[in-house]
Amino acid sequence: MQPQLPSLKRLQSFFLDITSRSFGQLGVGDKRIAEYVADLLTEFSFSDRWLRMRGADGRRMTSVVEMLAAQLGPESERRILDERQFRKYVGDYTLFMSGLFRRFVERGGYLRYYIDEGRRSYEKVSALDAALYRPGFLVFDELSKGFEYYSGALDYMRQCFFAPAPNEDPFAGFLRQIEGWMRTGISEN
Repeated sequence: MQPQLPSLKRLQSFFLDITSRSFGQLGVGDKRIAEYVADLLTEFSFSDRWLRMRGADGRRMTSVVEMLAAQLGPESERRILDERQFRKYVGDYTLFMSGLFRRFVERGGYLRYYIDEGRRSYEKVSALDAALYRPGFLVFDELSKGFEYYSGALDYMRQCFFAPAPNEDPFAGFLRQIEGWMRTGISEN
């Protein structure tokens, strides 16, 4: 049972007074913060407010982990995994194109955009993986931080190992290499 409005105002006033004094003595926060915390304490004085989240079984949740997991139900988790998959694809695509097909990307005038977007995409994948407690988030963090270097390394690799012969299609060397791998079984893909 919740108290009547006059009782609620007295409770709120009580919390505001002790919160303001405590914060003032410690030199933390300001009036707005003290008011917010006092309002929070007033609201959470009622168990139905601070224990309002319930599990699928109707039991009140007291663990933050439980609360967060409940928010990541199948639908929410699906959206997060879809976002992760999309961001990973964008990171992979931009790395591939800005590395192995750099001249094409440069001709289009969007190399900087590809590098920036690839970095952002891998950063997002890393953050999502960390939030989902997935191993490997450090790989994407590193790819994000060093995206431009990795893209440059792929461009260097292309120049060294997939260089076309003079007056040859620029993709020919790359395709020849892949066909060789497939014939000899070197590729494990």
